[in-house]
Amino acid sequence: MKMLMKFAVSLGLGLSLAVLPAQGVAALKQGAKAPDFTLNAAQGGKPFSLSLKQTLKKGPVVLYFFPAAFTPGCTIEAHLFAESSDDFNRLGARVVGVTAGNIERVAEFSKSECRDKFAVAADPGAKVAAKYDTMLRRPNQPAISNRTSFVIAPNGTILLSYTDSKPQAHIEKTITAVRAWKAGQR
Repeated sequence: MKMLMKFAVSLGLGLSLAVLPAQGVAALKQGAKAPDFTLNAAQGGKPFSLSLKQTLKKGPVVLYFFPAAFTPGCTIEAHLFAESSDDFNRLGARVVGVTAGNIERVAEFSKSECRDKFAVAADPGAKVAAKYDTMLRRPNQPAISNRTSFVIAPNGTILLSYTDSKPQAHIEKTITAVRAWKAGQR
């Protein structure tokens, strides 16, 4: 993972959204209740219906919103989450990516870039992203979400809310929050 992160930084792939300001981001805060949703999703290219409520029954959820499949920064982020997915699974957490777009594109992204490791949900019109206050405001452009990660406890409480246009820190921040949750469960 460190090698891929260094590679991404050295190539500057995080710059795909670095020009977009992070100011004005009003993502739901730690301690808030996560809005429930059901979206069309895919894992390993296979479509299914994903319910946050059902997924939380299995443990905490790392819910990350990203602007667009197959863009440089989002691809790097997907690779990093895929590399860390076994670590999240060992801690009892499930990773779920969400992006505006259609299920066909998301299904392909889940297979090629997420490497079959975790589910990715299609959020046409970024309606779920709006519920989480992660909208990227762009005049006269289609609605997309900002790069924001949440860690949600099984009871639906947001344990972490983190927004940054660069993908690298999202994995570190979310796994730290999941570890803290796990330590508190003992």
